[in-house]
Amino acid sequence: MSVFSLEELPFVVIALVLAFTVHEFAHAYVAYKFGDTTAKDQGRLTLNPVQHLDPFGTILILIAGFGWARPVPVMRSRFKNPRLAGILVSAAGPLSNFLIAFIAFGLFYFFVGVTGGGIPPFVIDLLQMIVELNILLFVFNLLPFPPLDGYRIIEDLSPPNVRVKMSKFEQYGILLFLILVITPLDQYTIWPFLNTGMSATGQAFSTIYGTIFSIFS
Repeated sequence: MSVFSLEELPFVVIALVLAFTVHEFAHAYVAYKFGDTTAKDQGRLTLNPVQHLDPFGTILILIAGFGWARPVPVMRSRFKNPRLAGILVSAAGPLSNFLIAFIAFGLFYFFVGVTGGGIPPFVIDLLQMIVELNILLFVFNLLPFPPLDGYRIIEDLSPPNVRVKMSKFEQYGILLFLILVITPLDQYTIWPFLNTGMSATGQAFSTIYGTIFSIFS
């Protein structure tokens, strides 16, 4: 049994493969640019989905709506400026999902709002799924819970003494996060934030593209 309908599954699979692959590649690429070759040495500096997808995590997200890709290995000791590099490496993943969603939204807006149709329905459905899932991943990964990217960003922004304390309690933070995700508590904690963030991002995209196309129409 899946949280997605049979009709949605092909679009979900394509959107997730794209989202997870680009997300992890972005982490690996930025880390490589800052001097850490760990991901490259392990074959992760690639857009080949096989290198990034976690079989169990991918299946779980199709069944339960919650899953993961294979985390990109990063060695902070190889960075010349660990804090700055750490922030940018962590931010690269969510920002890549933001960029995918922004481009797909533009195509969706053009096909639906400007051309007035004539595009096969499956293309529209696919673009819509790519937009929705990538916006979701963008907002979700910025949540301040370990092991998400949002937590890593806060960790690198924090003073050394705070960072040490965060490391000590990280395991409890992960446990708390899992409890919030897999229990009904998510409806009162995580999802209100996600819904607000997704709605605001979608409205921003609509405003931007509406302005752009109105100028050239």
